[in-house]
Amino acid sequence: MGIQLRRFNPFISIVVPIFNEEENIDYFFSRMNKVLSQCSQKWEIIFIDDGSSDNGINLIKKLNAKNSNVRLIELSRNFGKEIALTAGLDLASGDVVIPIDADLQDPPEIIPQMIELWSEGFDVVLAQRSEREGETYIKKATAKLFYKLINKISDTSVPDNTGDFRLIDRKVLKSVNRLRETRRFMKGLFSWVGYRQTFITYKRDARFAGKTKWSYWKLWNFALEGVTSFSTLPLRLATYFGVMVAFSSFLYLLFIVIETSVSGVNVPGYASTLAVVLFLGGSILIFMGVIGEYLGRIYIEVKNRPIYIVKEKTGFVENNLI
Repeated sequence: MGIQLRRFNPFISIVVPIFNEEENIDYFFSRMNKVLSQCSQKWEIIFIDDGSSDNGINLIKKLNAKNSNVRLIELSRNFGKEIALTAGLDLASGDVVIPIDADLQDPPEIIPQMIELWSEGFDVVLAQRSEREGETYIKKATAKLFYKLINKISDTSVPDNTGDFRLIDRKVLKSVNRLRETRRFMKGLFSWVGYRQTFITYKRDARFAGKTKWSYWKLWNFALEGVTSFSTLPLRLATYFGVMVAFSSFLYLLFIVIETSVSGVNVPGYASTLAVVLFLGGSILIFMGVIGEYLGRIYIEVKNRPIYIVKEKTGFVENNLI
């Protein structure tokens, strides 16, 4: 079946997770308002406050008082960006949904091109970064390494240099919203559901204002989340390593038996024995940690707690509440 063209002005939902982004909110809305007003007659911007401690909530409520297309979801505490994004996706009403950050590293001005590709029949339009301004060499290098790693070890391919900024059709949104796991890696979930996809490349700018909330420690934990969410290879490596060590030990045992039979009793050196014990002990602890990561995921999922708790909603009509 060929691509089915879509020739109507879509209802556009912009989903914006925020955490202490008050310096960016007004300018973000100004640019987004200009873009969306040119794209469609029906649109909404859903801000999800993830437990911010700044004045961002009040700024968004002022925007809502002037523009009914602005909506706000206040979470009861900081749940993390992936879960804040999930809350926004749950309440989005649009024919197309576009997650985007408020820091303006991802330019709203390419949204019309996304809409055009969607109208040509694509269900997902991925925004792929051709350049990454305002990021250190280490961050760029580790990001590149992460994408290579996860695509090597996972059955689900995560496109290189893509973030949450993308356009997804309503039917894709429904599929993503059916995935209710608590430990969430949204880039992987977006990729896992599939559908017809295309790319648009853009230059990623530096932040308009403020500082990134992603420290290297948080990025490391985020990478672990991605790996353990979409691959069991680390567990298989533990098995392979165990088999290799057991086989090597058996060969060494045969060597000791033969050497003792030929040359008599030979007391092994202290240093070599200690090195082997430390190596095996360290390896066991590492793989116990790997198993613990997966066991921890099971522990959290089986509790079946709600993914997030909404403290208050602003700007939603009754039939949009969940």
